[in-house]
Amino acid sequence: MKIHKEGYQIILGAFFLTAVIVFLAARFLSEIPILSYSIIAAIVIFFVFIVRFFRYPQRPISFGADNIVCPADGKVVAIEEVEEKEYFKDKRIQVSVFMSPNNVHVNFFPIAGVVAYSKYHKGKYLVAWHPKSSELNERTTVVVKGESKHELLMRQIAGAVARRIVCYAKENQIATQGGEMGFIKFGSRVDLFLPIGTKIDVKIGQIVTGRSTVIGRFQ
Repeated sequence: MKIHKEGYQIILGAFFLTAVIVFLAARFLSEIPILSYSIIAAIVIFFVFIVRFFRYPQRPISFGADNIVCPADGKVVAIEEVEEKEYFKDKRIQVSVFMSPNNVHVNFFPIAGVVAYSKYHKGKYLVAWHPKSSELNERTTVVVKGESKHELLMRQIAGAVARRIVCYAKENQIATQGGEMGFIKFGSRVDLFLPIGTKIDVKIGQIVTGRSTVIGRFQ
């Protein structure tokens, strides 16, 4: 298990904050041990949470071109037919994965191919499971044209807590299935928009793992 590069500066800042608070609590609250120990325990737990948030587990991947690999860790909160208004402008199957602060927050390319479209949108910070968050929240939209010529749209959506989306995908970039597509900090959601007729292999409420769970298969 390694730490993702997006966490280096935040973890360093959290380490110095933790060290200062531990020092002050030990120095000035030594005569009130219960309070001193409580403060020290709380800040250490906070530091461990920050480090854990940026964990980056190494997972092997070996799926075929027609398989759609899960882009993020979390829970499936929506599977429905919707009108995709930004790029395809037609009916698509939307599969949404909600990431809690406890999940790994690296986002992965679900298929291999070429990035045909990549755009960042400023927006609101509604809770990530809100039905309108896909259209109104801060978000990035990335479309990958797969090796089998199928196109897939992936949308990173900021939540009420997440305020920074990192997207590495650039237009005309080669996308590797399971390769890093981006990172969202502190709670968020990822939507996939798939062609009508795609076989979906997950269910609402299912816990899924990025780069490991198969979301579905192109037909």
